[in-house]
Amino acid sequence: MRQRHLKALLRWLSIVGFLCLWQLVVWWFEPSMLPSPPEVFTRLLAQWDSGELPQQLWVTVLRVLGSFFSAILLGAFLGIAMGHLPWLDSLLDGVVTIALNIPALVVIILCFIWFGLNELSVISAVVINKAPSMIVIFREGARAIDFKLLEVARVFGLPWWRSFFQVYLPQLYPYFLAATRSGLALVWKIVLVVELLGCSDGVGFQLGVFFQYFDITGILAYTSAFVLLILSIEVLLIRPWEKSVMRWRG
Repeated sequence: MRQRHLKALLRWLSIVGFLCLWQLVVWWFEPSMLPSPPEVFTRLLAQWDSGELPQQLWVTVLRVLGSFFSAILLGAFLGIAMGHLPWLDSLLDGVVTIALNIPALVVIILCFIWFGLNELSVISAVVINKAPSMIVIFREGARAIDFKLLEVARVFGLPWWRSFFQVYLPQLYPYFLAATRSGLALVWKIVLVVELLGCSDGVGFQLGVFFQYFDITGILAYTSAFVLLILSIEVLLIRPWEKSVMRWRG
C-alpha cells in the first residue's frame, strides 16, 4: 500500500515539475512564442464552454476508437496465426516487414487518392500504419505460449473453452496490454495527421486552422485536452484492466 502511494505521489510530482518547467521557459523566452500554462488552461475552458472543443474532440475520439479496434483485431488475428503457423509466418513476414517501413505520410496520401476524402480513408490509413507493429507483438506472444500448461489442463480434463480462457489467453494478456498501450499512443497521433491533411472536422483539422493564424495558445489548448483524455483512458480503463488480468502472476 505504501509503495503504491509513493508511485502515485511520484507521478503527480512529475506532472507538477513539468508544469513548473514550462512556466520557467515562458519567463525565459518570448511569451508570444509559448503561452503559459494558465493561459492555455483558460483557453481550453473557453473552447469547451463554446461547445467547439467537445464537438471536435468527439469526432476525433470516434475515429481513434474505430481505427484502434480495427488495427488490434487484425493484428491479433494475423499475429497469433503467424506465431502458430510457420508456413503462414514465412509467407507474410516479408509483407509485414515492408509495411513496417513504409512512411505513415505515404500511406495517408495513397489512401486519400484511392478512397477519396472520407472516413474510409481515415480508418484505412491508420490501420495500415499501425496493424503491422501489432502483428509483430502478437506473433511474439503466440510464440511464447507454453503448451505444456495446455497439456496439463487437458490431462486434468478441463473443457477446451476453459483451457482457452483460463490457460491460453492469460499468457497473451501482457502482449494485449503492450499492443493496447503502443496502439493508443500512436493511433491518435496518426489520426490527427490524417485530419490535418484531408478532413473538414476533428482536432487535427482545428489544429490546422490555428496554425494558419499562428494561434499557439489554441494549438496547445486542443493538444492538452486530447492528452488529458488519453491519460484518463490509461488511468481509468487500462490500468484497472491490467491489475485484473495480471492477478494470476501474483
